[in-house]
Amino acid sequence: MDLNFTPQEEAFRAEVQAFLKAKLPERIATKVKAGQRLTKADQDEWHAILNERGWLANHWPQEYGGPGWGAVEKFIFDTECALAGGPRIVPFGVNMLGPVLIKFGNEAQKKYWLPRILSGEDWWCQGYSEPGAGSDLASVKTTAVRQGDHYIVNGQKTWTTQGQHANMIFCLVRTDREAKAQSGISFLLVDMKSPGVELRPIRTLDGDKEVNEVFFTDVKVPVENLVGEENKGWTYAKYLLTYERTGIAGVGFCIAALAKLKVVAAKVMKNGQPLDQDPLFAARMAQVEIDLENMKTTNLRVIAAVAGGGVPGAESSMLKIRGTEIRQEILSLIRRAVGPYALPFIEEAQYEGYAEEPVGPKEAATAAANYFNYRKLSIFGGSNEIQKNIISKMILGL
Repeated sequence: MDLNFTPQEEAFRAEVQAFLKAKLPERIATKVKAGQRLTKADQDEWHAILNERGWLANHWPQEYGGPGWGAVEKFIFDTECALAGGPRIVPFGVNMLGPVLIKFGNEAQKKYWLPRILSGEDWWCQGYSEPGAGSDLASVKTTAVRQGDHYIVNGQKTWTTQGQHANMIFCLVRTDREAKAQSGISFLLVDMKSPGVELRPIRTLDGDKEVNEVFFTDVKVPVENLVGEENKGWTYAKYLLTYERTGIAGVGFCIAALAKLKVVAAKVMKNGQPLDQDPLFAARMAQVEIDLENMKTTNLRVIAAVAGGGVPGAESSMLKIRGTEIRQEILSLIRRAVGPYALPFIEEAQYEGYAEEPVGPKEAATAAANYFNYRKLSIFGGSNEIQKNIISKMILGL
């Protein structure tokens, strides 16, 4: 089953496909399709290609550099990019901070920071989680005390994705320790090169170091780097998280992963016939495809609300839950499909230049690494259990 597009929308899809064929570097697409790690240079290259076309910040208003797309155009673009092997845009600047600055930043902040996000001059990371404040984000303890025209920041952030590449970090900091949890938080932009900032990598199960701890010791941050009002940061944080959770759903990447699963299941043999003919395996494939089709519709509804001037609401929590569950199920099925060939964990296979001929299906080389890495999907951005609480409160009124 597929969505029915108008002739104009089909023409736009053809335009996107032609752009991807002409501009998406084959080397990068090959790595994405193989489930290999991308370097910072890879991501910067794709970022610049999209920015040159004006398609990078495709959910920003036109006045700030967005293309002015509607819900369907954005859906088509994201889907075609994923199917072609286009990398996921590093979300922290474009997809998270950008909308916050557009909504709550002052004119000076918009004029300075937004163009730098588009140009790639600034690479942002997110300073939300702390050792004692993950899904319970209102418990952040990193402090920012105002002294004249600066804040003095002390504390620790953790699970800072791709912080090793970043030159800037947006942080939730506590500016009023006497106020109740949510009321004493502010939203601050911090230069990672400031004296007193220390970054320590965390090695993950698949051998990578994509997440980090960040320590702040008497870090001076200019007052003009405060977004919005002091002690109103919780409002901005919730706004940002709705965009993050909608993005985590990764509808386009689910579609691409399902297509890969079908290819694998069609060529792996079981009892003398393709695996996709096995009743039990075929039933699980069918169920995940049905779930994905339902999520497509919900995703379009949320995007349409945003395009019409609204904000992703509790629906973003629904997308986050279903999107992460679907993607994890697809990766689980790919790992099951290649069977015992997924057992050997070859760390080098995740990186460009690994040329050893695989034993069994070529998809086996990264099947286990991708499966284990993406267990994180249902945890970060607010665990799925927290999302169910949000839905219960905001939609069901419980």
